[in-house]
Amino acid sequence: MRIPVCNPRTGEIDYAIDAASAAEIDAAAARLRANQPAWRGLGAEGRAAVLLKWAEALQANMGPICSKLSIDTGRLAIANIELLGVVGILQRWAAQGPAMIAALDKTDVPSANPGILISNRHVPYPLLGVIAPWNFPLLLALIDAIPALLAGCAVLIKPSEVTPRFIPELRKAIAAVPELEKVLCVVEGDADTGRAIVASVDYVCFTGSVATGRKVAEAAAAAFIPANLELGGKDPMIVLASADPATAASIALRSSVVANGQACQSIERLYVHRSIANAFLAALVAQADAVELNYPDIARGHIGPFIFPPQGDKVQAQIDAAVAGGATVLTGGRIEVLGGGKYLRPTVLIDVTPQMAIIAEESFGPVIPVTVYDEIDEAIRLANDSIYGLSAAVIGDPVEAEKVAAQLEAGAVSINDGSLTSGVWDAENSSFKLSGMGPSRMGSAGLLRYFRTQAIIKQTGQAAAIAAYAEGAVAR
Repeated sequence: MRIPVCNPRTGEIDYAIDAASAAEIDAAAARLRANQPAWRGLGAEGRAAVLLKWAEALQANMGPICSKLSIDTGRLAIANIELLGVVGILQRWAAQGPAMIAALDKTDVPSANPGILISNRHVPYPLLGVIAPWNFPLLLALIDAIPALLAGCAVLIKPSEVTPRFIPELRKAIAAVPELEKVLCVVEGDADTGRAIVASVDYVCFTGSVATGRKVAEAAAAAFIPANLELGGKDPMIVLASADPATAASIALRSSVVANGQACQSIERLYVHRSIANAFLAALVAQADAVELNYPDIARGHIGPFIFPPQGDKVQAQIDAAVAGGATVLTGGRIEVLGGGKYLRPTVLIDVTPQMAIIAEESFGPVIPVTVYDEIDEAIRLANDSIYGLSAAVIGDPVEAEKVAAQLEAGAVSINDGSLTSGVWDAENSSFKLSGMGPSRMGSAGLLRYFRTQAIIKQTGQAAAIAAYAEGAVAR
């Protein structure tokens, strides 16, 4: 099936992909499975060496990959950051992963049962499936795949059909490393392709919306395979009375609008103590007004267009509903169509209520709704009043901020910064509530989740005979 693709900067359909069929997915899965035992047989050190070759191939192809990725996303700097981030992930896992894997297996450990020795083997899942979103197309296609490859899995990836232009260039970098090409396949497709992948693999990782995540989880349950889901967020930031208003505003702005707010860990709700609220808002609005769109020059400015144009319509509807319900827009607030792309300048709102969609639902745009609070217990209650629990932030005195952080229902909390999980990849954390399911993709769990544990249990004494279970032989 032919799928048209929209250019986020022009609004025009200027590209198309052919979705892989279920039969093609089955064939790819069979090929990957056939090659996986030899890949596993390389050992962790051997696989790490291959991944380092791939890092070099990606760097050698950086220009073409980032060029296509920038067309996909309508932004340039973050396209480069994505690729450099992937290279960093490869280097990190290649350096640290083999020792982690070597430490897993234990041999002939005495059991609590006399005469019994226990050994453990850690067996990788043969085939991982990855279904990736459109907001960070390259990074989120590979952040789960790389540790899986190091673990000894083969990997089948489907990036989003919204941002597929980079895929041919990525394939070239994979083909440059023949050992890798045998166990890593990237396919094009839509939801039907994703369903076929879930039915063909042994483990699935999905990043995206809660609604689609539910469907992936249900399909994985039907296939009786584990599912790792990282879903939406409505991340809160609490600004304490002890915070410097201008500094807090700077942190809040950056962590709300970088990448146009199209990141799961973007700050989407602010709770500011009344004693500094006026100074904070003045600084936030002034700084927001200084943010520039990367139009007409993609190489200038701070934020780009909505990658997926309908997302802009959703955000505008949330803003309009909030204003109709009594909210006040201090700056921004209206989608601008420039050159065919949909842009939104950083939008600051006050007088919002918990019932408004702008507070209750994920926005995925550069929108900063601010609530003023009087008591910290109120701020904590409001921050926790959400179906999401991906991450959060607290700004202010470090000791007080950490005490507040411990009371927040979120998998990771940044102190005196925001959205640190976007760059601190060795901090293991879980997704709370509807923000996800399964082991952390960060920290050591990002690698260890791909192993199943097999116990080898050895009897070194006399094995029991049937007589030991005869009626009357067991003491009462």
